[in-house]
Amino acid sequence: MSKSKLIVLAIVIIGIGLFFAFGFHQHLTVDGIKNLYAEQIGPMKENNPFMLIAIFFVVYVFVTALSLPGAAIMTIIAGLIFGLLTGVIIVSFASTIGATLAFLISRTLLGDWVQHKFASHLKTINEGIEQEGGFYLFTLRLIPAIPFFIINLVMGLTPIRVLQFFLVSQVGMLPGTIVYVNAGASLSNVEELSVTGLFTPGIIISFLLLAAFPWIAKGIVKLIKVKQSDQDIE
Repeated sequence: MSKSKLIVLAIVIIGIGLFFAFGFHQHLTVDGIKNLYAEQIGPMKENNPFMLIAIFFVVYVFVTALSLPGAAIMTIIAGLIFGLLTGVIIVSFASTIGATLAFLISRTLLGDWVQHKFASHLKTINEGIEQEGGFYLFTLRLIPAIPFFIINLVMGLTPIRVLQFFLVSQVGMLPGTIVYVNAGASLSNVEELSVTGLFTPGIIISFLLLAAFPWIAKGIVKLIKVKQSDQDIE
């Protein structure tokens, strides 16, 4: 293994180790967030909101870059803390940067080995990625059933260009980001996390959107494919 790969591997291992050693994963729960909000997030939001945004952004990038658990709940938390518009902007860029770093880590550590080891099996996939990699990635980003961290890692093993991956991911993840952040923003209007408090129109609509989003995404993908087929025929 080359020196650069060893450095990347060491950074990944140290990063994951620190994440669990310092108990950051314990904060990514409802109780953890409530305690953290009362002790640190709330006061910082009042006194230094830009510092809070910067810290949240860096943590989000860190979590997604190392493919750690918690990106989905952090997206909801972004809406809870920052509201819909600011939350979407923060998560949209942080998630795309983190995804691209995870993509590059996968490509650096495993790309050459996988392409060499399974060259014959990957020939068709590589050709497909080269021909319509952007559209293929876009459809994957719209399907919540496929975890985003898996897409990041797998795409790193293909010949898709880094800039193309970044731009398509930015656009493809945006609808899901809006839905999840909106759910968090709706929760921010609830004074108490009780059964009666949660049954408000905004929250009901938000969670209906969360449930319906996979079907909406499939409809969008199907519509794009139909239009693409019509263009090919013409």
